[in-house]
Amino acid sequence: MSKPLIPAAKPLIGRAERKAVDRVLRSGMIAQGPEVAAFEQEFGEHFVQGRACVAVNSGTAGQHLGQLAAGVGPGDEVIVPSFTFAATGNSVALTGATPVFVDIEPQTYGLDPAAVEAAITPKTKGIMPVHLYGHPARMVELEQLAQKHGLDIYEDAAQAHGASLGGRPVGTWGRFAMFSLYPTKNMTSGEGGMVACDGPDLVRAVKLLRNQGQEVQYHNEVIGFNARMTDIHAAIGRAQLSKIDRWTATRQRNAATLSEGLAGLAGITTPITAEGAVHVFHQYTIRVADDRDRVVKALREEHGVGSGVYYPVPNHRLPSLAPFAPGLDLPETEKAAREVVSLPVHPSLTKRDLERIVTAVRAVAKAGA
Repeated sequence: MSKPLIPAAKPLIGRAERKAVDRVLRSGMIAQGPEVAAFEQEFGEHFVQGRACVAVNSGTAGQHLGQLAAGVGPGDEVIVPSFTFAATGNSVALTGATPVFVDIEPQTYGLDPAAVEAAITPKTKGIMPVHLYGHPARMVELEQLAQKHGLDIYEDAAQAHGASLGGRPVGTWGRFAMFSLYPTKNMTSGEGGMVACDGPDLVRAVKLLRNQGQEVQYHNEVIGFNARMTDIHAAIGRAQLSKIDRWTATRQRNAATLSEGLAGLAGITTPITAEGAVHVFHQYTIRVADDRDRVVKALREEHGVGSGVYYPVPNHRLPSLAPFAPGLDLPETEKAAREVVSLPVHPSLTKRDLERIVTAVRAVAKAGA
């Protein structure tokens, strides 16, 4: 009999979340209401040192509305990594601005500050670092660049709830930061996003944009969207907030166990945590020097170990975004796209699961040597 599959990711929904949903259903107030307001306040206090937060219906919506609120639009350029989910570049393009793709640094997959500076033009409005896989980008250098050139920072913290650098949380470095609350993230609201803002003007602008441009019903001030979060989703998110620190600690312990078990394995590079950084391990991402796809297939078919490849096609080569980057060469991005594999690291893993994962990777790597 084949072993049951260890999934690459596993949303954790329990009694507290079910009770929270029932509470909302009994209240009769299902659309945006008191649960959303409470979730916004609690999220801000928990993750971003009390910065005001605005809940929306997806992370992508949060990234889009945040940029619109910050004044990004046609004629502007925003510097972004290509090694990320397409929503990063999409959110820039949706404002009418131009995403400018630059290369990453290879250790933690964040924007390379030298590549960012080389890409700055008179049209550059902002820099959008992605805290990929749960590790903070090189924010000290990026903040210095932004100040030197008079640019904004817009953080894509979709995967980085609780990550920090030098004691400063992600989400507190930019004009705004977006956190995703999709089911596979470190915490979820079922679906949704949160925008952490650097001041009241930005908060009000995002709130207007998420609600058809109106603060007072039927008195629409700007052209807006329906990007509201429901109280049902907010109630789930509030329940998850009470568990996220424990889950993060478990992810970090699981990552340490994997790194110890895979240490010294030829052809495999385990993830690092930069000095002063707190990595929350949304993904535990290794590099496979040779024939990554063979490893992924063998792990699943021979050992029952799921994995994920995030992201095999860089943004600058996607048909949707390639027109913004004709002839662009990003060698570190391309190399990462060929080599990365994310192994299970989620809090549901047992000690036996972790042993299976280590044994499987070692066996597959040895077989390909």
